[in-house]
Amino acid sequence: MPKQKPCKGLLSRVRVTKKGKVMSKACGSTHRRVVKTAKQRRQKRRIRALHPTAAKAVKALIGYK
Repeated sequence: MPKQKPCKGLLSRVRVTKKGKVMSKACGSTHRRVVKTAKQRRQKRRIRALHPTAAKAVKALIGYK
């Protein structure tokens, strides 16, 4: 049976920490920044951990053991 290929587009957008958390950039951080408040822009700069349910789906797509 052939190996499962990882989703390459997703690999460039997320990274998995040593403890297994899936980290990604906040959505809406680059588009229409003028409309957002300074607080929103500042908070969206951070890289955040995904929700555990979403992280499980992402790990399956990138072939994380």
